Amino acid sequence: MAKDKNETQDDQPQQEGQAQNKGDDAAPGVDQGGKQGHGKEQEGPYEDPIADLPGFHQTSSTIAIAGHPLHAMSVAFPIALTFCTFGADLFYWWTGDSFWARAALWAAGMAFLIGVAAAFTGTLELLFVPGIRARAAAWTHAGIAVVLLSILGANWGYRLYGYEEAVLPYGILLSGFSVFMVGATGWHGGKLVFDYHLGTSETGS
Repeated sequence: MAKDKNETQDDQPQQEGQAQNKGDDAAPGVDQGGKQGHGKEQEGPYEDPIADLPGFHQTSSTIAIAGHPLHAMSVAFPIALTFCTFGADLFYWWTGDSFWARAALWAAGMAFLIGVAAAFTGTLELLFVPGIRARAAAWTHAGIAVVLLSILGANWGYRLYGYEEAVLPYGILLSGFSVFMVGATGWHGGKLVFDYHLGTSETGS
């Protein structure tokens, strides 16, 4: 009987050590009592400190009419007109018809002017919506858009002094570069809207 008692006492430290190892191997966020921890939400082993800022989750657009964000509506026009400018330049290069050079002049001008309006609404969202302002990706999109707007303005201004002579070679080069920048800006802008839901309206959620 004494031997059985000693064996029982020797087994207790081993059982306690196994229980401690199991506690150490438990999943993160679960305490020893088996309850789920209510700590900060993490993605993998890293934590985003920006997510702790006030208003981080306030991403709905306040620059809107009847729940329709102005920036999302206005950017479609300069994007389409930028492609129209490049297309008109290609048609002028192919046909030599002055109609296409004149059409490229108007398309370039409207792309720049409506682009300024779209940039104004986007800047308001960036400055006054906390969830947009807190994210670095939104500032990246804004920086690329400013470069695009500068190219659109230069493309239009260059054509004002002779729209036919301006097409080849520099006009069409500016138009082609504008299309490339539109693609880069649209890629980041679309990612902000569809992946992060930035600048959208609460009525659509």
